[in-house]
Order: sequence, then structure tokens, then C-alpha cells
Amino acid sequence: MNRVILSVALIAAMGLTNCKNEAKQEVETTTEVSQEMAMADLSFGVRGNCGMCKTTIEKAANSVEGVSSVNWDVDKKKIDISFDVTKTDAMAIHNAIAASGYDTEKVTGSLDAYKNLPGCCKYDHDMEMNQSGEVKADAH
Repeated sequence: MNRVILSVALIAAMGLTNCKNEAKQEVETTTEVSQEMAMADLSFGVRGNCGMCKTTIEKAANSVEGVSSVNWDVDKKKIDISFDVTKTDAMAIHNAIAASGYDTEKVTGSLDAYKNLPGCCKYDHDMEMNQSGEVKADAH
């Protein structure tokens, strides 16, 4: 009789251990999903001219906490950014780039910072931010 009771107790203990491990796995999966949902991708226009502009613009965007990747396209005048929405937002990124002297679609660049840019980086403030990458023919 004691053997039967011990056997039943052992089987019950093993069953409870398995249930506990399954519950632990579900929590880990939920955490991974919520981390993925916190990331966002953003694209917008930024005025600039050259490779030095690219370096400055990308450095400014990367200085914002939560930004994980940045790429500014010189030809398209377009920046692609991935960031953690729990740590920053789009306007913080626009403001950081503007503080380095470059105009974005939403924020005009700091004039003091613009004055300190190298000559090749002094862009036309009316320059189109051509996000499509299409070259427009000159109208004659």
C-alpha cells in the first residue's frame, strides 16, 4: 500500500513540474513579441549634399537614445531609421538632425549649426527632398 501511495505521489510531482515548465515558456514568448512590437521604422526627407553631410546626419540621428539603425541616402535626400518607441519618438529624431544644421520635413535646421558646416555641406534651403529617387527633367 505504501508503494502505491509513493508511486502516485511521484507521478503527481512529475506532472506538476511539467506544467510549471510549460507556463514558463509561454511567458518568454510573450516577452519576445512585445519587444518586436516596440520597434518602429521611419523614413523622411533631410536636406544635404555630400558624404560629409551623410556622416553628420547619421551621427545626429544615432545620438538619440533608442535609435538602432540609420541610413541617409545622398541622392534621394531621404533617411531610413529604426528605433524603439518606448525610448524615443519621431520628433526627437527630427530635432536632433535639425540641431546638427540640417532641415528635415518637419523641423528647420539650426542656423548657427548650419553656419559652421563645411562649404560643401551648405545646401540650398529650397532643395527638394526627393524621396522617390526619380530624377526630374528640367523644364525648358
